[in-house]
Amino acid sequence: MNIDGRDNEFAQAQSAGLASGSPSEETLDMGASTGEGVIDAHIHLDLYPEEEREPLLTAAFAAGVEAVIAVSMQLASCKLNRSLAQRFGSRILPAYGFHPEQPLPDAAQTDELIAWIRERAVAGESFAIGEVGLPYYMRSEAEAAGHAFDQAPYLALLERFVQLAAELDRPIVLHAVYEDAEQACDLLERYGIARAHFHWFKGPCETIERMIRRGYHVSVTPDVAYEQEIQQLVQRYPLELLMVETDGPWPFEGPFSGQQTRPEVVREVARHIAAIKELPESHVIAVLSRTTRLLYHIE
Repeated sequence: MNIDGRDNEFAQAQSAGLASGSPSEETLDMGASTGEGVIDAHIHLDLYPEEEREPLLTAAFAAGVEAVIAVSMQLASCKLNRSLAQRFGSRILPAYGFHPEQPLPDAAQTDELIAWIRERAVAGESFAIGEVGLPYYMRSEAEAAGHAFDQAPYLALLERFVQLAAELDRPIVLHAVYEDAEQACDLLERYGIARAHFHWFKGPCETIERMIRRGYHVSVTPDVAYEQEIQQLVQRYPLELLMVETDGPWPFEGPFSGQQTRPEVVREVARHIAAIKELPESHVIAVLSRTTRLLYHIE
């Protein structure tokens, strides 16, 4: 989830994104405009109200969404995403981790989470590591208010998750933007991680070039419709390293203003990528979906 310096970010995502109405008729029409399925590469299913989760997913799959990557906030979130994956099978790939834009867990909580993730691997379950990373927005807010912020413990926690991804040979979903992405890249290179996914990425040209050289993946959100920074990233980044995501239930602006963020919206994201790259939409959707399936070993 892209947190832009608000203490109540998760509550805001739930209330603004979910209470703001349903998608427009045009958005809902995205379902079967092509035969190729689309994949939402990053969504917070646990942040949708319980009674809305299954109807949301059922409607998305009926509308042409092939699968979703369900990222986690902490252990309770991991367990919920696991239960949804058991309910929907291969259409939900859970990612287990600890979201960085919140107070750190204590040592016992961290050990419990990592032990639980290892148990899932021993059991032969399919999953990724994530969402993990560094607290850019929380740190920026603290520093803007004149408060000191110690990022070292967050970096140490991220290193543990990178080590875990290397140990278990799992893809890792990263929340690391701007200067934080350089530190994340350092860790990925140190532990030989190839299957890295930077969600809703923003950063300088030098970091983008480094990520491209290493073959790291980036996922694009609906703000590609109206944010020049994201449009420029799409122009620069190779199509075969791009994916699409909603970061739902995070609410978006522009043509999505006032709409609930639903997995089906990734088809509209793909349309914008196709327009920016001046490529046929069907080709772009096919490449995006194939890329996501390969990265996450979705059958």
